[in-house]
Amino acid sequence: MTRQLKKIVIILDHVKKVDSDMFYIGFWTDKGNADAATLKLLEALKNKKIFLFGTAGFGVSEEYFQRILNNMKTSIDASNTIVGEHMCQGKMPQSVRDRYVKMKAQPDHMPNIDMLIDNFDQALTHPDENDLNNLIAKIKA
Repeated sequence: MTRQLKKIVIILDHVKKVDSDMFYIGFWTDKGNADAATLKLLEALKNKKIFLFGTAGFGVSEEYFQRILNNMKTSIDASNTIVGEHMCQGKMPQSVRDRYVKMKAQPDHMPNIDMLIDNFDQALTHPDENDLNNLIAKIKA
């Protein structure tokens, strides 16, 4: 059993023991969707209220955030109610920046490679205090 699969099994076993109508589900973005463990968790929930909050490395686009949330919703059973959502920029692994720098060294690199590197550097401090305050405000709304 892979490490990721073990993590998913532990999460699902724990959820079965939780007697709550409200779930606050935090996640990180993986290829335009929530991470695999979060998607499995969402698939297991029935008749719950759900508040989704997550991070995405490419944090400069509300449209991108909305696409991620919309992708996630395909894993949520129709018996559940989404009561709120929040996304903010999040730190990415150093390997992402390293890949961008290698791409930039190529003569035919993408024209937006400098923007991707700048975005990576901006993401290093996120989520920050302002991001957390925004999340708290949305939860209280």
